[in-house]
Amino acid sequence: MLSWSDPVKRILFVGLAILLSVHVAAADESGVHVETLSRTGSSWDGNLLPDYPEGNPEITILRITIPPGAILPLHRHPVINAGVLLRGELTVVTESGRTLHLKACEAIVEVVNTWHYGKNDGNETAEIIVFYAGVRGEPITVKHETGGMALPDR
Repeated sequence: MLSWSDPVKRILFVGLAILLSVHVAAADESGVHVETLSRTGSSWDGNLLPDYPEGNPEITILRITIPPGAILPLHRHPVINAGVLLRGELTVVTESGRTLHLKACEAIVEVVNTWHYGKNDGNETAEIIVFYAGVRGEPITVKHETGGMALPDR
């Protein structure tokens, strides 16, 4: 049973009640729906995400379109990044052969410092929004030494 003589318990109980009532009221009155697409400390291949780098933070948000049949070159991201595939299909393959198939509206928490490439095996253009949590002045994408076109590094 809750003891009202303990002020910490009383504050926590009242705060929780307020939060629940505000959340329920907001959902009921506004029609807003919130869906968590991903909440994780691991990338899609199961590896733990690294600590955030030191330095001045810089968030980069890219909209990337990949035509049917296109294959991105081998590259890696030295920073944590995540995205949502807006339309189409996308396959991501690591240098070791691990593979992820994404369909429209699915989220990805990308591999960090792992060589990989993406390809669009579908019949329509794939479009993905990707968020990078980087450091000002540092690249978000590093091309493999074999060269070729890669995602922007700034």
